[in-house]
Amino acid sequence: MKKKLRAQGDQHMIAEWWDWFLWDHLYEYIGAYMFLALALTLFTGLPVAYALGGVSLIFGLIAIWLEIFDINIYFAIVNRVWGGDGASGAVQNPILVAIPCFVFMGTMLEKSRVAADLLHILQIMLKRVPGGLALSVTVMGTIMAATTGIIGASVVMMTLLALPTMLKRGYAPQLATGTIAASATLGILIPPSIMLVLMANLLAVSVGNLFIGAVFPGLVLSGLYFLYILTRASINPSIAPPIHEDEIDLKPTNMSNVILFFGITAAFIVGVVIAEGVGLSEQVNWKLFGFLGIFFSAMAIGHREGDSLFGGILKGFVPPIFLIILVLGSIFAGWATPTEAAGVGAFGSIVLAWVNGTLTMTVMREVCHRTGLTTAMIFFIFVGATAFSTIFRNVYGEELIIHLIEWLELGPWPLLIMLMFAVFLLGFFFDFLEITLIILPVFAPVIKTMAPAFAPHLGLEAPTNIAQTQFVETQVIYWFAILVAINLQTSFLTPPFGFALFYMKGVAPSAVKMQEIYQGIVPFVILQLIGLAIVVQFPNIALWLPAIMLE
Repeated sequence: MKKKLRAQGDQHMIAEWWDWFLWDHLYEYIGAYMFLALALTLFTGLPVAYALGGVSLIFGLIAIWLEIFDINIYFAIVNRVWGGDGASGAVQNPILVAIPCFVFMGTMLEKSRVAADLLHILQIMLKRVPGGLALSVTVMGTIMAATTGIIGASVVMMTLLALPTMLKRGYAPQLATGTIAASATLGILIPPSIMLVLMANLLAVSVGNLFIGAVFPGLVLSGLYFLYILTRASINPSIAPPIHEDEIDLKPTNMSNVILFFGITAAFIVGVVIAEGVGLSEQVNWKLFGFLGIFFSAMAIGHREGDSLFGGILKGFVPPIFLIILVLGSIFAGWATPTEAAGVGAFGSIVLAWVNGTLTMTVMREVCHRTGLTTAMIFFIFVGATAFSTIFRNVYGEELIIHLIEWLELGPWPLLIMLMFAVFLLGFFFDFLEITLIILPVFAPVIKTMAPAFAPHLGLEAPTNIAQTQFVETQVIYWFAILVAINLQTSFLTPPFGFALFYMKGVAPSAVKMQEIYQGIVPFVILQLIGLAIVVQFPNIALWLPAIMLE
């Protein structure tokens, strides 16, 4: 009898505990369990899109069972992806059309020999500078970053072009691999960047402004790399031997070609000024006409000049500058939206491949195939992230985070530092896409609520009305997005899952060990964190240029 009563008592206690767990604890903290489940699922190696979608489906069903919301939430997810019933879905968002265009542009540039010509002329121009070859790689990475945001293609291309040459000339493997990996990943920050397009869509801010704001922070990182390499090569020349004069075979420059080029350039400039001055035709964009005329003249004269210094400058510098002006120039000048500029850039990459003689049906088919696969992967992850953020928001996950921050009594600055540290740690294990699509929708609203506290640091007055509050919130979100973008540079370089390191190892000479690659990236990760600290301390690095351009 006692055993029976004890058993009944135990069952009653279990039932009470179960009721408490379901209707009190789980009901209130389901958002925390959802986040924990996602982290554990991602560590299993399951594809990100499946992990996001699966966790969303399971916890959505649990929330329906707990009567937090009803089955209609799944229709809301479909609307957010595809649009409908007044909702603006991701599929209908013209901003995201820029992604396949930028992917196509970067993949086609990989095939066009533009980087090889650029590296060659940079080596010649920096041959007398300590660490000239490594500095050439850094400058090339910066210039190529402004033409493509595809990190995998950039790392593979620069490794194949530069690493064998650097090793042959006696460069320390650590310095050579670190320089290439860090320089090749600048494309994720310097516009046009796929990550910035995704961030703008997630944060509902202007892509163009985010592009403009990322220019100087990207150049800050590039400048830090440049100074570090120059300093190390000056102190210890044995790790970065100079290029000998006999290693460079240059033909003398034909002055008639120089005169011809500058004569044609002057003729086009004068023609454009006259055509616009007399109002010859308002239907023709004479500036674009003149720009294209100068470009094709430069390429023709460059091929005619051959392997001279002047010919190398025309063949090495003109093509990437042509593409940068087409894409970023059209955005910054207000001639085109980022989506339109992306389409123009994709066409420009085809023109460069045709001019360099690498455009074939085989190349076009391969580029389209890789573009399709990459775009499908990105949008599949986007669908999963949309489902996750919708369910997470509707189980009051954002309120849970705000309550946690209030309980921890974190002020604005401790919170920002904690978030930057969390993004840095996540970069050791996850790709930038996963971090961007999971972290930003969750924490950006929290940062926005603290925007007035950051206003003095950004040089803004404390808001006193709704319009001023919205302006301050927008500026803080732009600054926060740039900080996250700089921080995510480290995710490509930090082991054990630094994707740039694996791309590099896959095409590097067999003599290069993985341990040497890991050792090589450490100084550059530190430089990236220094760059992050600089933009935190001096936010106008990210905010000054957009303000000037908007004025």
